[in-house]
Amino acid sequence: MELDVAEMQSVIRRLNRARGQLGGIVKMIEDGRDCRDIVTQLAAVSKAVDRAGFAVIATGLKECITNPDGEAMDISDMEKLFLSLA
Repeated sequence: MELDVAEMQSVIRRLNRARGQLGGIVKMIEDGRDCRDIVTQLAAVSKAVDRAGFAVIATGLKECITNPDGEAMDISDMEKLFLSLA
């Protein structure tokens, strides 16, 4: 199933922010910053990426509901995708 790029703009923005945060984390490590600060930033990036994944799945589910005649996705495959984020 292909997702509408226009609907995915918020996901793209979120992932671009996460990419910037990752660069910041690498710099923090290189600069010898405190472990707590690094872990806090890692947690923030992890949460942002998780939310992006959930948004992709939610958009896909919405597409399945609003366009049931489109490409069908097996329920077990959809479940595996969702659980892969857990």
